[in-house]
Amino acid sequence: MQGSSTLGRSRSVPGLMALGTQPCVGKNFSRIGTLAFRLDSGVDLSWGPCKLDVDAAKDMVEAVQKPGWRVTLQDDAFAQKIPVTDPKANIPGNMRHPRVAPAWLKHDRQVLRFNGFFQEGIHERNDENCRYRHCILMYYLEDGTIRISEPKVENSGMPQGALLKRHLVPKADGFGNIGPEDFDCGQSIELYGKRFFVQSADRFTRWFYEQNGIELGPDEASPQDQFEVSYKFNKTAEKNLFPTARNVIEQKKRNEIVLGGPQPNVKLQQFLANDRRVCRFYAYWDDETLYGVRIYFTVHFFLSDNTFEMNEAKTRNSGRAPFPLFYRRAPLLKENHIDITPDKLAADPNPYLPQDFRVGQAVNVWGRKIVLYNCDDFTQKFYEEFSGIDQKAGQLSVEEPPPVHKELHPPPHTGIGSEEDSMISCHHLMPKPPKQDLVRLMTLSGELLRFEARIANGEPEDSERRLIIGSYPADDTVAVWEIQKRNSGVMGGKFSERCLKTNPATGKYFTSSDFTVGGIVTIAAQPLHIVRADEHTLKYMEANPEEYPCADWRAVARRLGAIRDDLASMRVASISPDQLMACAVNAGLEMLDHEVITLLRRFQSESADGAPLIDMAMLLQAVL
Repeated sequence: MQGSSTLGRSRSVPGLMALGTQPCVGKNFSRIGTLAFRLDSGVDLSWGPCKLDVDAAKDMVEAVQKPGWRVTLQDDAFAQKIPVTDPKANIPGNMRHPRVAPAWLKHDRQVLRFNGFFQEGIHERNDENCRYRHCILMYYLEDGTIRISEPKVENSGMPQGALLKRHLVPKADGFGNIGPEDFDCGQSIELYGKRFFVQSADRFTRWFYEQNGIELGPDEASPQDQFEVSYKFNKTAEKNLFPTARNVIEQKKRNEIVLGGPQPNVKLQQFLANDRRVCRFYAYWDDETLYGVRIYFTVHFFLSDNTFEMNEAKTRNSGRAPFPLFYRRAPLLKENHIDITPDKLAADPNPYLPQDFRVGQAVNVWGRKIVLYNCDDFTQKFYEEFSGIDQKAGQLSVEEPPPVHKELHPPPHTGIGSEEDSMISCHHLMPKPPKQDLVRLMTLSGELLRFEARIANGEPEDSERRLIIGSYPADDTVAVWEIQKRNSGVMGGKFSERCLKTNPATGKYFTSSDFTVGGIVTIAAQPLHIVRADEHTLKYMEANPEEYPCADWRAVARRLGAIRDDLASMRVASISPDQLMACAVNAGLEMLDHEVITLLRRFQSESADGAPLIDMAMLLQAVL
């Protein structure tokens, strides 16, 4: 009785009639009825007598006799006279809903259903050696029991039905019972020495495993043994559902002709069976000639006589003659040739048949590649019923790419005159002088911004060369002069003539805003590093901060907002330009030398030795 004692201690199994876990001698398990009728009304005896005094009962009887007794009962003063007993107080403790629901209550009537099979050997037949016996495995979550049933198959020759009664099934190793974690689709499970292969599970079972974070394998197809295949074949043959063989039909027709019967008219039969049945395809032809375009067609294939017709899809303003037909209705041959000798017997033609038309493929119409990109609903249904071909699967998109016009690049500048003059002569037959900004020429005439630079090509012989870059804001022309230096081996003077110069970095002309102290520009294929600017240039740039952001002290101060805390933590009265640059570099902020010069000119304070410094208090106030 070890199993009975274990089952009796389980808290997940309801204790109805003790489930056979205890001896039933001298015990009465009949339920006591608590429902009775008093004064023609049902009462529950388990609640006990009514706890009302006589005066309250009289008041309640008198109140009920009045028509508005329901409104009267809602009065709080009257309701307080009638003590109401809590119904749950009379319910036994073991009959209330538990706070933690046991398995038999939480998973009541919840069953995990799996489909599977097991293999059974056949030793006394020469046409088969095994059979697959399909069954249904059900796992009851309320008590962990398992039940296996086998659906009945007609003429199977073996008893079927309940294969395993519902009970707790131990594992193969003897430690514990089979649980939900032991089932998986595509895997086998051993029950009492027999291996069951689990194929699939129902929708509730998969939902239950997903809620618990367990992934079941995909469903697998059910295998068929030789008995099942032969049984289905014999049943189909008994009902005469197989089509008649071709040789049988041909022999039948031959016997009719030998006995004097009429010869069959195949074309007439085809016409009577398929009259007014036309397959419609939509196609296009890409004309690859010099001025060819894409032409769209509507293709008709008549099933009554296997003829072919192609009409052009007309569009407005296409520029093509409105001919009625592109290809007149006739059989379409796969290969077209002309016999030179008239009396020579020609080979049988090879025409296109319905199975040769597939959406997504092309047909040859007298040397033209006609691509079929779609078909109508009747054609789709016809091919699905008679050929098993899905024409929609090969449907093509006929969206034409937008035309791309090749832009002719202007010829290179010859060096005579300016590039604007050469460009005007390319755009107009009668060249006109290029337009100029007269207001800019009049207001900025004579203005020159000068910067000192050195050649930064890494060559030792060019490291000591110094140049002057002149930028003219009036017309954005640039000129470069080299400073004469004794015993340098290089003549001073004009390095690059004044003209509009192209910035290799942007592909546009240089403007005066491209030149900043600390920046690198490329002129005449030489990288020039700007090291300083004259006083007039700095004042001009500071007076026009909208054109020169690096000379706007407000914009530069706003950029230092990211390192304001670092600057405030230094607790110094002034800071050198090198220290400010180092602090910005440590914070990942890139600053140009021109920006530091702008701050130095705005918040300058001199040290004891006369070195220029930046006042920290003024700088922090500007950063705010």
